[in-house]
Amino acid sequence: MASDELARKLQRRLAAVEAPVAAPGTVAAPRPVTPQEPEPPGSLDPAASELSAKLSRRLDINEGSAAPRPGRVFNPYTEFKEFSRKQIKDMEKMFKRFDSGKDGFIDLMELKLMMEKLGAPQTHLGLKNMIKEVDEDFDGKLSFREFLLIFRKAAAGELQEESGLMALARLSEIDVSTEGVMGARNFFEAKMQALSVGSKFEAEIREEKEERKREELERKQRRAAFKELQSTFCS
Repeated sequence: MASDELARKLQRRLAAVEAPVAAPGTVAAPRPVTPQEPEPPGSLDPAASELSAKLSRRLDINEGSAAPRPGRVFNPYTEFKEFSRKQIKDMEKMFKRFDSGKDGFIDLMELKLMMEKLGAPQTHLGLKNMIKEVDEDFDGKLSFREFLLIFRKAAAGELQEESGLMALARLSEIDVSTEGVMGARNFFEAKMQALSVGSKFEAEIREEKEERKREELERKQRRAAFKELQSTFCS
């Protein structure tokens, strides 16, 4: 873009130099202005085209006319099958507890607070390295999926013992050491656990439904008891 602008300026300077000079006391005829031809679509280099597209989208966003981009649907229960539903729910509760901005991400300052609350404070560089190790989209913060990757790496033994991420996984009180295929000791045990994932998943769903039914029944009983007590006082 800068080189194209410089070329246009040089062309205008050259045209001004080559224009005929009017004699004293006369007025020079106006130089015909030729309309500037638009640049063909493929004339910009790729970097300039990408920058132009980003600026155009930013303008559309500011004006409220940007079309929403299709987002990737993330299902932690199907993508992280090595963990039980209870484990994933515990991780989600922990993630939301420290997502003080409620934007679906844990940024560097929120991670700093988390590590301090867990009793393993980190330096600024240490916090940046923690995020960098699982930051797949390079946005400098942790999404819930990237947060789950910490526990996947911990269960698979892929984290250094003294790393900040290992401290986070260890101090979170979420036991991932013996759950799922990642914690299997040998191939045959891994195969057996993989086959049982489906039935275990269904059993957990049934258990959650039964728990909701029990809670609903208890609420109804409390309301009935309250109404009975209320009628006793009113009579």
